[in-house]
Amino acid sequence: MRAQYRAEGLGEADLAADPYEQFLRWFEDAVTGGLHEPNAMVLSTADGRGRPSSRTVLLKQFDRRGFVFYTNYGSRKGRDIEANPYVSLLFPWHAVARQVIISGTAGRTGRDETAAYFRTRPHGSQLGAWASEQSAAVASREELDRTYADLAARYPETEGVPVPPRWGGYRVRPETVEFWQGRLNRLHDRLRYVRTGPSSWTVERLCP
Repeated sequence: MRAQYRAEGLGEADLAADPYEQFLRWFEDAVTGGLHEPNAMVLSTADGRGRPSSRTVLLKQFDRRGFVFYTNYGSRKGRDIEANPYVSLLFPWHAVARQVIISGTAGRTGRDETAAYFRTRPHGSQLGAWASEQSAAVASREELDRTYADLAARYPETEGVPVPPRWGGYRVRPETVEFWQGRLNRLHDRLRYVRTGPSSWTVERLCP
C-alpha cells in the first residue's frame, strides 16, 4: 500500500518563533479540517529497564509550560514515568499528511490543577476513574461493572465525586518538537525545534 503525499511543503520561513505557536497553528488546522479527535496522541514510555510501551491518550491542555494529559498514576504509563520521566508524544494527522513528534520529560501537575480538570469531566468518567485500577488484571467484565454500579449508587449525579488520590495529570516539557510534512516522492519536510534554554529554541532540518 502506497500513497503520494501533498506537494505543499514546510519551509523554515513558514515556522513560528517557538514550537508552541507552531503547534497551535497546526492543531487549529487539524480541528477546522474536521480530523477525528485531533487531540489524540500516541504516548511512548519506557520502564526503568528501558522496555518501551505505547498507547493513545488525549491531550487536554497545552501552553508554554508543556502538554498535559490525565491518567491513573498506578497504570503502566504512570509506573514507567515514575521510573523514567523521558517520554515521546506523536500526533499522527494522516489525513493532512502531517505529524508532530514531541520528546521531553513528564512531571505531575499540581493537585489543584488536577481537581479543576476533574470537575469538568462527565459524571460517568469521574466514576470510571474510581472504578478502574488501570492496567491491573481484573477477573471479569462483570466485576468491573459491579464496581462501577456500586460507585454510581454512592455518588449520584446530584453529588460531587472526589478526585481519586491515584489519578491526575502529567505535563510533558518538550526538549525537541518535530513538525513533519509529507511531500512527493518521500522527500518529506522535517523541521525540528531543539531547546537551547528555558525559553529559547533553534531549528534544524532533518533528512526525510
